[in-house]
Amino acid sequence: MLGGVAASEVVCDALALSLEAPGFGWLAGQAKANPLGKAEANPVSSSATSPLRLVSDAEAAALWQSFTLPDDRQPLIQVINHSLTYLATPKAATDYQNNPVPGINRDLVWRSLQRLRHLVQTSPSNTAFQAALAREFRLYQAVGQDGAGTVAFTGYFEPYYQASPVPTAEFRYPLYRRPADLETWPLPHPTRLELEGADGLASSQGPLRGLELVWLASRLEAFLVQVQGSAKLALPDGQVMPVGYAGRTDYPYTSIGRALVEDGKLPAADLSLPNLIAYFDAHPAELDNYLPRNQRFIFFRETDGGAPTGSLSVPVTAGYSIATDKSLMPPGAMAMIQLPLPQRSNDGGWASISTTRLVLDQDTGGAILGPGRVDLFVGSGPEAGELAGRINHPGQLFYLMLRP
Repeated sequence: MLGGVAASEVVCDALALSLEAPGFGWLAGQAKANPLGKAEANPVSSSATSPLRLVSDAEAAALWQSFTLPDDRQPLIQVINHSLTYLATPKAATDYQNNPVPGINRDLVWRSLQRLRHLVQTSPSNTAFQAALAREFRLYQAVGQDGAGTVAFTGYFEPYYQASPVPTAEFRYPLYRRPADLETWPLPHPTRLELEGADGLASSQGPLRGLELVWLASRLEAFLVQVQGSAKLALPDGQVMPVGYAGRTDYPYTSIGRALVEDGKLPAADLSLPNLIAYFDAHPAELDNYLPRNQRFIFFRETDGGAPTGSLSVPVTAGYSIATDKSLMPPGAMAMIQLPLPQRSNDGGWASISTTRLVLDQDTGGAILGPGRVDLFVGSGPEAGELAGRINHPGQLFYLMLRP
């Protein structure tokens, strides 16, 4: 997901703990994962039904009235431009060859975004914008987990942690470079336990020896970077080292959050990234038990420090980029999401506010599977991480396409 990471495998685990790195895979190639393992359900099989259904004009009439333009339109225009950049590439042509929804192709998505960009730029009011949408566009709704449009939303972010370029008594837990011979490793690949040991400190005896890229003080933080697929790391000299996804071992993502719930360590209703972190802060020895259960292992590279990049190889934008299953959903397209979105309240707490927002589908993730999963990118740093960890709500997902 991010930055070539694989879309927040860590993001999910860290955020909702249920996603897998979206494009950092989110970041560009990895897998998003939700450490908590929330909001997961049995997705509707794409072989049994189309992942999208055309919304009738009568049903869409009320939905168009919920579309509003942001006060500052420039970020939305910029994120549309990112999708148009992707759609002009050979990759986009390949990606759309097997699109499962009849009538939706790269040309339609391209023309739809061109027109949407013009409307965002020039509409004098929300009323005019809504009227133009109703006149010129059709809505397609994701059928969701249940075939009735219920979509599980989680959030992902780019973490920001303290780190050291050399091992010290404080900084002991490495992130690792991609092995040069990873593609020739025999299957099954070594597990997380075999690569780093139960305590996360035994890598010097195995194939990771000499591949240490940077060291973190917290084993859980190092694990969450793997879930997210990218991070910005503050070094002791004041420099910031951005890292991104470089590869992974061939295992499915396993949610440690879900494992805690199944073992009765956390109530399902309390599963969030802050609560997961609090649990391991109180029970640090449990890391030796739970982290090896996620056998997948992520490798990293130092990046140029620019904006996180999603699976479409274009930047993802906080609040405007989503990750979905790209074998089902139209990459780069404009969508509308509706869900209760956590927001800071005046007293410093959190409240979920019913939210309708235009977004662009620009990422994916290994744990973002089926027509009933969406991961929303919410930004970088601790505040974004706290927000991401609180997004675990059902909602709805719609795509906007020009009429024939």
